[in-house]
Amino acid sequence: MLRACIKTERMKLRHAHLWLVFFAIPLLPTVLGAANYLNNISMLKSEWYSLWTQHSLFYANFFYGPLIAIYCSYIWRVEHLNYNWNSLMTMPVAEGDIFLAKLLLALRCTVTLQLWVGVLFSISGKLVGLPGLPPAEILFWLLRGSLGGMVIAALQLLLSMMIRSFAVPIAIALLGSVAGFLLNNKGFGMIWPYSLMMMGMNANKDTNVLSSPAGFAAALSVFLVLFVSMGIWYLRHKDVHA
Repeated sequence: MLRACIKTERMKLRHAHLWLVFFAIPLLPTVLGAANYLNNISMLKSEWYSLWTQHSLFYANFFYGPLIAIYCSYIWRVEHLNYNWNSLMTMPVAEGDIFLAKLLLALRCTVTLQLWVGVLFSISGKLVGLPGLPPAEILFWLLRGSLGGMVIAALQLLLSMMIRSFAVPIAIALLGSVAGFLLNNKGFGMIWPYSLMMMGMNANKDTNVLSSPAGFAAALSVFLVLFVSMGIWYLRHKDVHA
């Protein structure tokens, strides 16, 4: 039944043009990061790693979370329009399959987004004159950050399910990301879901600072189980409405 739900969700997105958003918006932090690198090149001596500090400063702190939120708001927007919520609630499928189908599609989106950002980062590095190719470690940071993105996706799906507004959950993601940046700098990143994405990506750092992989994995697991459980519980207890 989960497979059928995934197929249904894909059909809902068939005529959406979200790919344009995810193609275009990451260009902005790429340009900002490269410009910041060139403006401070006299102080940034670690080549690809230094460029990463500037690129991730903008992308992770201000763009990644809201981009996930845009996707999550869109895939719930269909259910909030007209009487589609009533149709959803009367479908002969488990509530868990509905939520997990949306989450798996959001996860696919986050991973694809991260790979595209990796491509843009590589191109920007060559344009600013860096030698060779980006270190494989940075690709690992991007993919590790997508695990934090999965937690954000679960939270944003919950928020977009509960809040009918398209824009409000996106604004929450932006505020959450800014708060995550501040908490991460204070050493409290493990207790805030938006900070986990930044920690996974090693945002604004040129060396790996994730000193506790086990703690990171535990925090990811706790938040993911919490948000998914809350989402399924809400679906099971939300009545059909007129």
